[in-house]
Amino acid sequence: MQTFAQPDTKGYYGKFGGAFIPELLRANVEELRENYLAILTDNDFCRELDELLSQYVGRPTPLYEARRLSAVTGYRVFLKREDLCHTGAHKINNAVGQILLAKRLGKKRIIAETGAGQHGVATATVCALAGLECVVYMGATDIARQAPNVGRMKLLGAKVIPVHSGSATLKDATNEAIRDWIANAADTHYIIGSVVGPHPYPDLVARLQAVISKEIRAQLETRTGNPLPDAVVACVGGGSNAAGAFYHFLDELSVKLFAVEAAGEGIHSGRSAATTVLGRPGVIHGSYTLLMQDEFGQITEPHSVSAGLDYPGIGPLHASLCVNNRAVFLSATDQEAISAAQLLMQTEGIIPALETAHALAVLHRLPLEPGALVVLNLSGRGDKDLSAYLSQLPNE
Repeated sequence: MQTFAQPDTKGYYGKFGGAFIPELLRANVEELRENYLAILTDNDFCRELDELLSQYVGRPTPLYEARRLSAVTGYRVFLKREDLCHTGAHKINNAVGQILLAKRLGKKRIIAETGAGQHGVATATVCALAGLECVVYMGATDIARQAPNVGRMKLLGAKVIPVHSGSATLKDATNEAIRDWIANAADTHYIIGSVVGPHPYPDLVARLQAVISKEIRAQLETRTGNPLPDAVVACVGGGSNAAGAFYHFLDELSVKLFAVEAAGEGIHSGRSAATTVLGRPGVIHGSYTLLMQDEFGQITEPHSVSAGLDYPGIGPLHASLCVNNRAVFLSATDQEAISAAQLLMQTEGIIPALETAHALAVLHRLPLEPGALVVLNLSGRGDKDLSAYLSQLPNE
């Protein structure tokens, strides 16, 4: 029986997904597709992954009840503290799993793309741990606004290649990473950081991030006697943190799921990344999904103050959740996100990543009863975004 969580054998979540790839990559993608489920369920792999997640990443991450924030919102809000993972974001969960998988496939070289830099840092970290060469593609715009993470990648031994094409953001970095993969298919594994790309990547990344919702269920049961919240909230660019937070609740229909996109300067301002509102079906980076495009099918440049949400599409799992009304898709503007982050800082003493701030921004307008139990996935810490936050402070 197909569930919301898992695609069919060809990688489709309903009508979204699949593998639309150049012929030169077919052997690599097929090698991954034929082996990933056997590797992910192998006892030795699971034992090694579990040890790294607990001893290196720092799992389980806390499920923190934010009482002062709850008093403001009117809900009982729990924060899943993925910002406390090693490297400061949920991205490390997937990177650790994929580096172990790459070693089992005999790969010697790793490539990755990154927007906010969190996936790039996670990939550089696990490559150092495994002793593998690491190349990270990053848009020149994102390099300028995420300088701390660029420095961290370089310190960890990664080669960071700036991408100047297009809007010089995540979409363009992904294009260049795919070109590299085509040119070096034999010895290279591409660690995709979100639930995007050709099958099996969306399923692979979702399974590796599912540790988030698995822990939420167990922690809620311990804290409240019930493993099920009323709602789960997460931001969505490509959608990896949302996929992980939703995964073990997707078939629990009593749990409402809220995915929050970046509205940029306003959904219809021409500077937005609200894909489910502005997009329509098409192919991007190897899968059929929802993406922002013009009347000729050319991809529309997205915009968000958050580099991690500055992407013109969403993963096929999320496209399916949207059109099937399993998840409610909301959006928050740049300014709403910054204001919501400031509220969290001043009520709970936590500086969130700008990506997470978009999820925080919708808490006051969720269609829930007062007192509802809400889990929000705090996907990353905000050190990298200090300049954006500091720019909002009044001049003294």
